Amino acid sequence: MSKINYIPDMAEWEKDFEFYYEIKVRFSETDMFGHLNNTVPFTYFEMARIEFFKFKGFMQEWVKPMNETIPVVADLQCDFLQQVFFDENLKVYVKANSIGKSSVDIHYMGKKEDGTICFTGRGAMVQMSKKAGKGVPWTEDQRKLLENHEKIKA
Repeated sequence: MSKINYIPDMAEWEKDFEFYYEIKVRFSETDMFGHLNNTVPFTYFEMARIEFFKFKGFMQEWVKPMNETIPVVADLQCDFLQQVFFDENLKVYVKANSIGKSSVDIHYMGKKEDGTICFTGRGAMVQMSKKAGKGVPWTEDQRKLLENHEKIKA
């Protein structure tokens, strides 16, 4: 496995993931060689990220029409480690790796049923003001939710 610049130690990095979203690879997501198309993990990242933020309680607030803030993806990257094929079951893991004033660096890990990592990724997401178009700082409660492995209390 080649060195990935945002993962200093793969074994340590892998241990910090708890939340995951399960996905079954659809035929339409493969290319003419039967491999998962290289654009599809970005969709998987989005699906898993949305579920992660629902679990944390953020998404429910962001989608309210009167809410002032929205999440915006600032950058996104994927590193492919193994081939993935039609009908495989994957778990796409998500974690908040580092938290800025109004941003969070989200890390992703795709695993096959046998536990092998098939792709990794990362991306910066910013909490933005709908009106001003500028970053809105995380509240202390939001920061705690991102730092910890817990969800918002209903």
